[in-house]
Amino acid sequence: MKREPVNRVGAIIVAAGTSRRMEGVDKLFAPLDSVPVLARVMSTFQSCACIDQIVLVLARKNLERGRRLVRENGWTKVVSVCPGGLKRQDSVNEGLRRLTDCQWVVIHDGARPLVDSGLIERGLSAANESGAAIAAVPVKETVKIVSRRGFIQQTPARQTLWMAQTPQVFRYDLIREAYAQAQEKATDDASLVEGLGHKVEVYMGSYRNIKITTPEDLTIARALCADGR
Repeated sequence: MKREPVNRVGAIIVAAGTSRRMEGVDKLFAPLDSVPVLARVMSTFQSCACIDQIVLVLARKNLERGRRLVRENGWTKVVSVCPGGLKRQDSVNEGLRRLTDCQWVVIHDGARPLVDSGLIERGLSAANESGAAIAAVPVKETVKIVSRRGFIQQTPARQTLWMAQTPQVFRYDLIREAYAQAQEKATDDASLVEGLGHKVEVYMGSYRNIKITTPEDLTIARALCADGR
């Protein structure tokens, strides 16, 4: 049986993107069942019993708006609302610098509003054994590796392919080392930990836990909210 984590846990909500594929809509503040996308994420982490502190990382233009949300909603676990960097990994690094006295770090995309406490807790349980664990789901369709000219080069075995999500959970010292040694751009935090030679466990995420990137994603998220399951 896996041991439950007992040490202090900090969360970093990464929400410093530009919403450039949203056709002029700032996805973080778009309404989802009458609540802003970002507010749904923050409320889940605020109410999750295993989270001790939260750092919210935003684009500079959204800092005051984010701070106002924190005040209005009484999110007492928020210890900092800070500006992000040029790249996602720069933003995560800014968040890491502002956590205090944490043994574990949960990193989550601010644009994944359908996360729930169970998903966070399962990640912490998995990471407590391995030091690093990420939510992911098996792909449902066949994936092709395609050349720049548009020709299929390879068809990898579908049963080996998973789609990475957040939350991604790490020992604090491990993720700090991974960021300190990062040499290349990374699209997720786990790849930096992998670069250290450390194994990263995958735990079952949720197909509901979508990331809002385009207007179509927002439509799907609204339908999932209406569905209520």
